[in-house]
Amino acid sequence: MVLLEFSMAPRGVGESLSAHVARIVDIIDKSGVPYQLTPMGTILEGEWPELMAVVTDCFELLRAEFPRVGVSLKADYRAGPGGRLSAKTDKVQQVLGRKLST
Repeated sequence: MVLLEFSMAPRGVGESLSAHVARIVDIIDKSGVPYQLTPMGTILEGEWPELMAVVTDCFELLRAEFPRVGVSLKADYRAGPGGRLSAKTDKVQQVLGRKLST
């Protein structure tokens, strides 16, 4: 199972990117893959081909409209079942013995 965090936005289109990010998040949400939106990117959970297809769909959306697109991506593969999207933070909270404000 893969956890894949990425951020993506067109370059040179001004300071506010929220409208472009919203279009990307719409693709992610409609994909059906488990995800977590954060202020600095989005974390997806699933199998590599499925997640890369979602990232590719997001990239193609922006590439069709803008001459420059920035992408940041990092991934962590671990054999086994899913559920790591929340399990990793749950484990840290367990070790600390308290709920974090995440």
